[in-house]
Amino acid sequence: MKERAILKNKYYLYVTEFFAGVSVMAVELGASRLLAPYFSSSQIVWTIIIGTIMIAMALGNLYGGRSADKNPDPDVLYRRILIAAVWIAAIPVAGKYIILGVSALLIFTINTNFLIIAAFVSCMVIFVFPLFLLGTVTPSLVKYTIGSLDDSGRTVGMLNACNTIGSIIGTFLPTFVTIPTVGTSVTFLIFSGILFVIGLIYFISSKRFGKTCIITLILFILFSIFGRSDSFAFWESGLLYEGESVYNYLQVKEDDEKTVLATNVLFGVQSVKMKNAKLTGMYYDYALAAPVMAYDGSPLDILVLGNGTGTFASECLEYFPGSSVRGIEIDGKITKLAEEYFDLPASVEVTEYDGRAWLMADSGLYDVILVDAYQDITIPFQMSSREFFVLVRDHLKDGGVMVVNMNMHSDGDGSINEYLTDTICSVFGSVYTADVPWTTNRELFACSTGDASERLSGFSDRIGDADLRQLMQRVSGALVCCEGGDHILTDDKAPVELLGMKMIDGLIADEVSYYKKVYENEGLQGILGDFGIG
Repeated sequence: MKERAILKNKYYLYVTEFFAGVSVMAVELGASRLLAPYFSSSQIVWTIIIGTIMIAMALGNLYGGRSADKNPDPDVLYRRILIAAVWIAAIPVAGKYIILGVSALLIFTINTNFLIIAAFVSCMVIFVFPLFLLGTVTPSLVKYTIGSLDDSGRTVGMLNACNTIGSIIGTFLPTFVTIPTVGTSVTFLIFSGILFVIGLIYFISSKRFGKTCIITLILFILFSIFGRSDSFAFWESGLLYEGESVYNYLQVKEDDEKTVLATNVLFGVQSVKMKNAKLTGMYYDYALAAPVMAYDGSPLDILVLGNGTGTFASECLEYFPGSSVRGIEIDGKITKLAEEYFDLPASVEVTEYDGRAWLMADSGLYDVILVDAYQDITIPFQMSSREFFVLVRDHLKDGGVMVVNMNMHSDGDGSINEYLTDTICSVFGSVYTADVPWTTNRELFACSTGDASERLSGFSDRIGDADLRQLMQRVSGALVCCEGGDHILTDDKAPVELLGMKMIDGLIADEVSYYKKVYENEGLQGILGDFGIG
């Protein structure tokens, strides 16, 4: 085989290795953002992503080494790089449809662990092939770069160093630069474009620009044109805003009644602003029972951990004039959206920080602390442990009240809500819960002194607003006293994501049980007919 002129310079091979490392990590981080709106960004999903990618890379390493020994033609490697680049470029176009297609197929056949299996299958279908191809890069380049055994160690070390440095850069660039700036879709296109250019340079310099280059170039251009949309929820129309931050995929949408922030396509609403009403009809209203319990006629000091766009903060200022509300929100972009679309009151001071870390640095005391940091199975374990709730208790004034939004109805031995409730009961003397009608939310109220239920009933008749007074009467009637048990979450052991996943499985099973019966009796045609299709 005639040696290609471009390969005589080892620096080009090092560049190939470097950008292969960059691209692998960029794709891995892009994968987390692609999957998060559908399966969450929990540790479970990250484990699936990392595991899948490591499988693909290991298989690629094995195949690449054998292939290089059998046929040491560099054309083969750079052809693989072109194909991997085109596949990665296709992910923004086809990825979300594959995820929904896989989910639709599996939801009728799987009764447990749906999120794990659906995420794993989606990850395998979308990411294994291109990363398998990139896994062949290192063993192939070793074959081309080692001239003799005298410098083999140094050469292999240099290749590994280039790959590792590339992986480091590929870790930071998407997270802090490309995803927050241009979004996940364009991030995939940027790094696939780099790979494509590397492969194209090889074939052009070798004067071997043939059918493979032409076909892949056409496909890459098409995917670059149609894959630039950053829309995950392609079925949505009329969104006020759609974008991404370092932490979240974000949507702002509105109708005649309200403006809504959603940080996850498939699950729930995170913040809402009503256009012609004071109360939202959602869990924020029930959470107002906490400041009512703490209210003695004087302005309150209120802390919101997980401020979002300030729904609860705004309600507190509306119904408890003169009160001071401070919000902690880890996602600064959400706070900007709060100011732009949700009329966040200027008096609400918002700090961009992790809730627990901020408490550890803060010396203030509060009448009310709302913990609103739980989302589907993405429950931060450090804000669910006994140590965390002790920290919250120590930041409450005498008579202060903590309210926790537990956003999943779950009961029975070993449920996520039982763990959270037992943990909180081990810290606070009086704990009550109230389920919010027509939602999956459950509000928990805890105080160290006095009885929460008595304090609510005792102060409800002093509320001036008739709607709030009526609401507090409903909340008072819905309160359930919690005795506590042995299911304690700690910093050392808090399997909140597995517990949350178990709950989500139950919710999904309940929601699709009807369609499963239709499918069993009438097949796919029956389901389509139920939706008026066919």
